[in-house]
Amino acid sequence: MAEADGSIGRRDLMRAAAGAAAAPALLGSAPALAARRPAPPGFLWGTAISAHQSEGNNTNSDAWLAENVTPTLFRDRSGDACDSYHRFDEDFALAERLGFNCYRFGIEWARIEPSKGRVSNAVLDHYARMLEACRARGLRPIVTLNHFTTPLWFAARGGFEVDDAPRLFARYCRIVAERLGGLMHLATTFNEANIGLLVALFPGSEAAMKLTRDANAAAVAATGSPRFSRLAFADPAIATPILQEAHRQAYDAIKAARPDLPVGITLTTQDIQSTGAPSLVAHYERQLYGDWIDVARSHSDFFGVQCYTRLRFDERGMVAPPAGAELTLSGYEFYPQALANTIRWAHRAIGKPIYVTESGVAVNDDRRRIAFIDQALDGVRACLDEGIAVHSYIYWSLLDNFEWTSGYSIPFGLATVDRQSFRRTPRPSAWHLGAIARANRI
Repeated sequence: MAEADGSIGRRDLMRAAAGAAAAPALLGSAPALAARRPAPPGFLWGTAISAHQSEGNNTNSDAWLAENVTPTLFRDRSGDACDSYHRFDEDFALAERLGFNCYRFGIEWARIEPSKGRVSNAVLDHYARMLEACRARGLRPIVTLNHFTTPLWFAARGGFEVDDAPRLFARYCRIVAERLGGLMHLATTFNEANIGLLVALFPGSEAAMKLTRDANAAAVAATGSPRFSRLAFADPAIATPILQEAHRQAYDAIKAARPDLPVGITLTTQDIQSTGAPSLVAHYERQLYGDWIDVARSHSDFFGVQCYTRLRFDERGMVAPPAGAELTLSGYEFYPQALANTIRWAHRAIGKPIYVTESGVAVNDDRRRIAFIDQALDGVRACLDEGIAVHSYIYWSLLDNFEWTSGYSIPFGLATVDRQSFRRTPRPSAWHLGAIARANRI
């Protein structure tokens, strides 16, 4: 812990050095820690994860079906994932041991309402135990109510391309808020609700959409429903206004049940840059965010920034990263400076309290993960120095988990997970970020 006056305490440096046997990277973290200054009081440090990507065996969801049909867009099946549905307290214990004070995770609509109108009290009880265990570890729970997946019955009736979808989503959110809201620290409705708008910006999106249509045809055949639609692959022109209304109705439903629970929204907020003149930034920001800016202004208590890289555009569209740029295993440019730029954008455009709810990198060389974290935190500190109220740094992710169509090939985690034993093994980067969090230095 830092001393009362905010200076680095002797015990902090000793703890960092003592941990070096388990985490060699900490040998270099003590001087780096001393060079940082105190973060604001109450600053949240943690990691993020989603339900489907970590829990395993989410068999009543649209994603589970999509993984198991032919053809499929998925490299792997999620299967047991990290078995976090049963091992959640192991994850919380690891986060506590590392020094974090919050934990962002999802609860799964497909488990809570596996068939339309039939709510599982046993699953609600499970998530109540999970929230209680999280708090018992000194971690403030930040809960995502939808992280791309929906119940299979909901996708089969048209997902978020059907006019009454907002009512059904808000009903689910009200049930959760009434039963679990008192155990939450913060809640968000959707994770990256503008994901379809992001996909549409990428070169080759038309070819990608053809693959999606082929895979969707397999889901249609499996369900017998020609209306089958998944959130992340829905037509954004149809789904976007419905998702926006779903957020508004869900926000109102949660606040009606739990007026004191802060409810926010997260968007994918990549750093938009223009390579020529006149600047195309404003144009492509409109393409990425559209009316979500107004929705966030009117129906959120806070805004979650989720940034991984920058996206560069010229008059023909998105351009490749500069020659010689370092690329991550997910194909993004290694560009941690993007985080500060998107925080500044959110401050200007939305004006709500800002939480960094996702920031991370997929690399095999953990030294590059440490470098990414350090440079991202430098950007957060710069924003704080500019007077922007930033309330968290939440890294994606605690664990190497199921990265959607990429399967288990993309290591974002601070810890590895053995696919047979499920043993969690922290990387040096886990101890590095944990030492910063424990000392509350930014």
